[in-house]
Amino acid sequence: QGHLVDFGGGSVQAGGSLTLSCATSGLTFSDAALGWFRQAPGKGREFVASISRSGGTTYYADSVKARFTISRDNAKNTVYLRMDSLKPLDTARYYCAATTRIFGATSYAGDYDYWGRGTQVTVSS
Repeated sequence: QGHLVDFGGGSVQAGGSLTLSCATSGLTFSDAALGWFRQAPGKGREFVASISRSGGTTYYADSVKARFTISRDNAKNTVYLRMDSLKPLDTARYYCAATTRIFGATSYAGDYDYWGRGTQVTVSS
């Protein structure tokens, strides 16, 4: 059974940067497609970024494209989300997710079988 621990959140000012990490265990990391989602207070969970099993394909929500970068390190069983030029609208709880059923970079939450507990990101203006 896969287990994900996401961390690295914090409070930053607008324009700042943060890097989130998600350490995985209990699954074959190289067989997993991975994603990041976020949920702001009073809103539903929304897709942020995903990366394919091979790492060769990434996919981003329009709202974060060119500001966020997803990457994976198969040697460390870890997926990262580098967030630059942060905006107050990026304030949310961020969750990493993993699936071994899907090969590609998917934005559909239902494709993911394993989820972290989330890490809070707060961006002040």
